[in-house]
Amino acid sequence: MAANSTTNLSQLLPLELVDKCRGSRIHIVMKSNKEIVGTLLGLDDFVIMVLEDVTEFEITPEGRRITKLDQVLLNGNNMTMRVPGEGPAV
Repeated sequence: MAANSTTNLSQLLPLELVDKCRGSRIHIVMKSNKEIVGTLLGLDDFVIMVLEDVTEFEITPEGRRITKLDQVLLNGNNMTMRVPGEGPAV
């Protein structure tokens, strides 16, 4: 029997699902008080990610701080959630 050419997303492993987001905007919630939004360039089996055109949102005692970065390398151990999409409003 031939393999189905369309992939059912509910049958993908979590890493495969994130891998399908390459080239798309992704919103990442970190274990610290930071949220990061950027375009996913790549990732490895340890969910170490490279993002470009990055906006970092950080909650500080003085209020919300927004930082723009060209590229960032993120360690998967420091992430709590990865969501396709733009993230919080600027």
